[in-house]
Amino acid sequence: MAKPVIVFAGAVYPGQFGGLCDYLRAAGLAETYFLTTPGHQARNAHRGKHILGFRPDGPVTGEQRYYYTAKLERSAHIGRGLLSALQQFQNHKKIDVVVSHSLWGAPHFLYDEIDAAIVSYIEFPSFRAHGWDPAYPPDQSQRMVDRNTEMLNFHQALRSDLVICPSHHAKSLFPEPLQSNIEVQLEGFSFEDTKMPDPKEDPGPLTIGLSARDLSNAKGFDTYVRLVDKLVERGLKANFVALGGSEGSTYGYEQQWVQRKYDGAVASFRDHLLKVYPRAAEVIAFPGKLPYEAFVEKLSGIDIFLYPLRFGVANWGLVEILGRGGCVLAPDRGYPAELIQDDVNGRLLPDDDEAWIDEITALAQDPERRLRYGQAACARARLLYSLQAVAPRYLNLFRLAMDRRQARLRNGS
Repeated sequence: MAKPVIVFAGAVYPGQFGGLCDYLRAAGLAETYFLTTPGHQARNAHRGKHILGFRPDGPVTGEQRYYYTAKLERSAHIGRGLLSALQQFQNHKKIDVVVSHSLWGAPHFLYDEIDAAIVSYIEFPSFRAHGWDPAYPPDQSQRMVDRNTEMLNFHQALRSDLVICPSHHAKSLFPEPLQSNIEVQLEGFSFEDTKMPDPKEDPGPLTIGLSARDLSNAKGFDTYVRLVDKLVERGLKANFVALGGSEGSTYGYEQQWVQRKYDGAVASFRDHLLKVYPRAAEVIAFPGKLPYEAFVEKLSGIDIFLYPLRFGVANWGLVEILGRGGCVLAPDRGYPAELIQDDVNGRLLPDDDEAWIDEITALAQDPERRLRYGQAACARARLLYSLQAVAPRYLNLFRLAMDRRQARLRNGS
């Protein structure tokens, strides 16, 4: 079978699917290209001539003209520029599949306009479906904005030849009539430089950490701080570290709540929590949002990872921890149960502080069990989520999209 020509599209590179694009090309499995914005293309030109540029038809950062349709307007700017670039590409080479991020590679202008199967990656359909904490609710304006984003994603789920979601939990957030067009596949990772700890070496002081892109309510950062506060009160001797950014956008509305509560006097949700839990404030280290290499190095120094996720649909953060041999405690609901087998490659716990504290205390005194979980986590992540493992699955999904497109054309739809 001839190698398929696959064009990945996203305003950010490497971002979503950048690693997969490069791997498929380097392994000779497909002829791949990545269309991204000019700045990202220029910064990554050394990676190869397959990194191509497209120019959005207007700004994709900063304020848009109308608050309620800001994300739709941004997506239109991306989609219009993407369409022009793909039409020019088709003048020189036939495209078999276009793989687009639902918002940052918005494909809704491509339907019936280009001669290729269209695959949309949708992380989750909306914040309404994803979930938000009633303690930090969206206001009416935020709910209206979210409905427009949901409308855009539902349209893609209906019109794309295939939609890919990162977890079965994410797929379940879509209306049932749309789920038949959705397949589940988490993206691939590179774990080649992973070094498991040597049990013969002195591990040093126990470190209990949290790792997330953002120190947010959705990622359970407030639960982590509360648990640390209780652990300190009970006299557990350990270092504590929280990796991630404390400001910026999150998957919830807690930052806006902080702004309203303190009228700008407190900068972030993190700073609010440190006022509420002073014992935790004295012991938690905050390295911030680190460059990738520094982040990976920090992971290796954490003995127990708390991942008290409140809302989420699967992302690279938890897989990075597992794939690098982390001992992880996570909730027994949502998507973590798709990645963690309880008492095999981590622990799945109920939403109960005492259950978490009991398990943390027990694991603090049991380095052999921590090592067992970490070794199993590393092995399972490599088996299921390495680029080598996921590449054949993605190719099968892309061929499925091509077949669906051909069937649709035969039926005149």
